[in-house]
Amino acid sequence: MNLLLKYFPQLSDRQKEQFAALPELYADWNSKINVISRKDMDNFVEHHVLHSLAIAKVVQFKTMADILDVGTGGGFPGIPLAIMFPDAYFYLVDSIGKKIKVVQDVAQQLDLQNVRAEQIRAEQVEGDYDFIVSRAVTDLSQFMGWIRGKVSRSLYHKLHNGVLYLKGGDLTQELAPFRKKAHLYDISDFFEEPYFETKKVIHIPVG
Repeated sequence: MNLLLKYFPQLSDRQKEQFAALPELYADWNSKINVISRKDMDNFVEHHVLHSLAIAKVVQFKTMADILDVGTGGGFPGIPLAIMFPDAYFYLVDSIGKKIKVVQDVAQQLDLQNVRAEQIRAEQVEGDYDFIVSRAVTDLSQFMGWIRGKVSRSLYHKLHNGVLYLKGGDLTQELAPFRKKAHLYDISDFFEEPYFETKKVIHIPVG
């Protein structure tokens, strides 16, 4: 909790309880199925929770905002963001059923009323969303094909509706098709830990 409070001192008591419960919930699931790399569990809060919350440094999701998390895996970045923004709605999808089972259980254990999780391919998702979030599930060009037509045209955030993508490393080639409209946020500007040195939040406005 100290690491989260360092960057998010405004957390409510309820949010503190929910974030504090995450490591044990995921450690329990990891003992049954490999949701998260076992060596990575030692840095769970930094590598998974805090990394997901870099998006919260880029945009504050408003009440009733609809957020789609594509390829959520075990629930990242969707679960930490749902805790951070309890008045926004989060739809977490993944094509792998056992991972969605984890997400559904974690959401239930934390009583996250603003989370819906489903085993479904991104291309099959219906409806439109203010933002689509994800954490390095595939090449961005392919990802943008998956979510075509799923971004709402109704704008009510300071940040333009679109994709918020967490990824690290050299992104020059991958971002070439989007260089005129993509905006990159260095996560190291938000968090000082060395883990975030090359990691970014990529915002691609849509519509």
